[in-house]
Amino acid sequence: MASSPCGNTNFDSGLEIKTRSVEQTLIPLVSQITTLINHKDKPNKSERTLAAIHRVGQAVSVAVGRFVAVGEAIASENQELKDEMGQACFEARRAGDAIAQLTDAGSPLPSQSEGCGTVFNERTGMVKAARLLLSSVTKVLVLADRIVIKQIITSRNKVLVTLDHLERVSTFQEFVQIFSQFGNEMVEFAHLTGDRQNDLKDEKKKARMAAARAVLEKCTMMLLTASKTCLRHPDCESARINKDAVFQRMRCALEQVIEIVTEARSCGENKILPASIYNGIKDFKSNVECLRENLYTLSPQSMGGQLEALVERTEDFTDSAYTSHEQRQAILGLCQLARQDTQQLVHAWVEAQSVHAKEATEGMEVAILKTCQSLNDLRRELHKVAVCRTTDLLKVHGEHLPLRALKAAGAEGNLEAVAEYSRTLTEQKEQLVETCRLLCHVSGTEPLEITCIHAEETFHVIGPQIISAAQTLALHPSSKIAKENLEVFCEAWESQLCDMALLLREINDVFEGRREKRSYLSLPRAGKHTANLKTAKAVKLDAEEQSSMAKLGLELRLLSSDVDTEVEKWEEQEHDIVRQSQSLASMAYNMYLFTRGEGLLKTTLDLFHQAEVLSEEGLQLCSSFRTFSTQLVDEEKSVVMTEMEKVVAFCQQLQMGGKTPVQGKTATFQKVDSSIQATRGILTVVLYLLPFCNKLNKKYKSERSSLGSPQDWRERQDASTPVKEEGALHIKNSNGFGVKCLEQHIAGLNILESK
Repeated sequence: MASSPCGNTNFDSGLEIKTRSVEQTLIPLVSQITTLINHKDKPNKSERTLAAIHRVGQAVSVAVGRFVAVGEAIASENQELKDEMGQACFEARRAGDAIAQLTDAGSPLPSQSEGCGTVFNERTGMVKAARLLLSSVTKVLVLADRIVIKQIITSRNKVLVTLDHLERVSTFQEFVQIFSQFGNEMVEFAHLTGDRQNDLKDEKKKARMAAARAVLEKCTMMLLTASKTCLRHPDCESARINKDAVFQRMRCALEQVIEIVTEARSCGENKILPASIYNGIKDFKSNVECLRENLYTLSPQSMGGQLEALVERTEDFTDSAYTSHEQRQAILGLCQLARQDTQQLVHAWVEAQSVHAKEATEGMEVAILKTCQSLNDLRRELHKVAVCRTTDLLKVHGEHLPLRALKAAGAEGNLEAVAEYSRTLTEQKEQLVETCRLLCHVSGTEPLEITCIHAEETFHVIGPQIISAAQTLALHPSSKIAKENLEVFCEAWESQLCDMALLLREINDVFEGRREKRSYLSLPRAGKHTANLKTAKAVKLDAEEQSSMAKLGLELRLLSSDVDTEVEKWEEQEHDIVRQSQSLASMAYNMYLFTRGEGLLKTTLDLFHQAEVLSEEGLQLCSSFRTFSTQLVDEEKSVVMTEMEKVVAFCQQLQMGGKTPVQGKTATFQKVDSSIQATRGILTVVLYLLPFCNKLNKKYKSERSSLGSPQDWRERQDASTPVKEEGALHIKNSNGFGVKCLEQHIAGLNILESK
């Protein structure tokens, strides 16, 4: 029976792993050490097995030595962690040496037949060493993680100090100088927090971090134009109100980030989300279904009270002035049906309790099924109402008529018209805020609930900011900076509408049971794609450039999601076309994250490398399409080949762009734009080909299977059956327990390199 080196023992109850990088680093270590221990239970081990065990033990020792060296260097540069880190490194080195000794049978390794095999003579010693190693390595990683948190806090503090200076400046010259410093500090903070967001295990914290970072991203450009407007028109009250609101929002977002990374208890993690109808239905159904196992856990009275609390929440839908009469009647009817079914259930439940039944009766089972069905129908109706409302609003607001009117009225200096269109925008804002609330009720997951709340707060805040910016322009119609300021706030509103469309799509995916596959992350491989870029200079996009990239990046995000959806429809998930399309979608998603200042691609050089990798994968996909087309008739083959040539052209465009050196910020920005445009082109064609080829694949599948001979079947079976050796310990690589993963985690912290 397989055993774990940790067993049921919590090797260090004071340690909690909160990041994926630490967790993923430990998984191969646990796996390989468990393998070592379990091989002690096998009495007969061949010389090959003993040799493999010996190699794994030595690999563990060497890797731990390197790991500890990094940990000790970190300790020497961070005095506050020196003692704890030093002790953990000492224990890790001792455990690694113990494992090497316990797996060392001497050299040359004696044969089992001679009775001299001494590997694992003391299984207890191996278990003890394994537990010590896991505990100490985890502690080193968690301590190193504290340094990452310290870096984020230090970066935030620098941003806050500069933010205070910016708020107090009185001259343009001073403002330009300090804002330049502020921009650099914000870029550093964005990258640190982006890495942290990607690494967090808790999905709620990731969603809260994403919301806070989105505020900072958008507010950076607002802060620039609002501050310049205030400096240009220092006596303008609306300009001051506009500026103060931006600074206040940035400080709140910075504080929220720190609450998340430090797990402060003030208002962050303890902030209770509004009770959503989705969760209410989920909890109520769970209680109803639990009656099958235990009739006496709950009381019939509590069940009725829980349903009424749930029905009360539907008033957000039924009391809304924007809910149609038909929709309102449908919701009220389903609520009444749920009440009736629940009453029947309670009646059957009380009867079962009166005869001291030990399990649900037949009448109860029928009532349970009917109650759950009525709740499902209610949830489906509420989802439909929220989605229809959102879709209609997005169509109406997509034309941005009040924003255009406010810009025109402001430029004309028409304060009365500005006031009139401000009322229109305020009404639209209230509609959007209420719609976000409805989406929150049906979102389906806590991270999406958090995103809905963020969208609601954003519309609530930006609406008045647009109005104050328009008032400033109307008071100073010839002011270019006031006009630019209003434009920036309007763009933030439009950007939030785009985000709301994406949010609606994700809520639909959850409702329909679709989930995105985002586990694959493709980083450029070192050394392979740098031949033509050795002299290139890595550049980070500033806030303004990232803003202009946002819409194009969002298209990539939607296209990659569509590609993922299409590949999920293929029956053969291991098909080359499926795998390569998923790879393209994931790399495109990385590029989308780059446009937001997030993800694994930090600089333009990273992006260009990624584009080259994507182009190679695209050409591989073309090869797969070409192979696939050989089974098609002429007309079908012509369609595939024609579309495939488009992909080839886009891939060649990416490769040529990668080989073309650029100098200067403008040229670099144009190259970024060209790379993303080409990637969008590739995904657009792939999205067309995937359903087309899937349909053809299903069409010819039966024909292919009928043509297979028994000899073909045997050959395929022989080719897929691995050759097994009795007692052999299979090692996929010479790194034993995943040394590279361990080392890459520490290297990824960028602690030593940054000193």
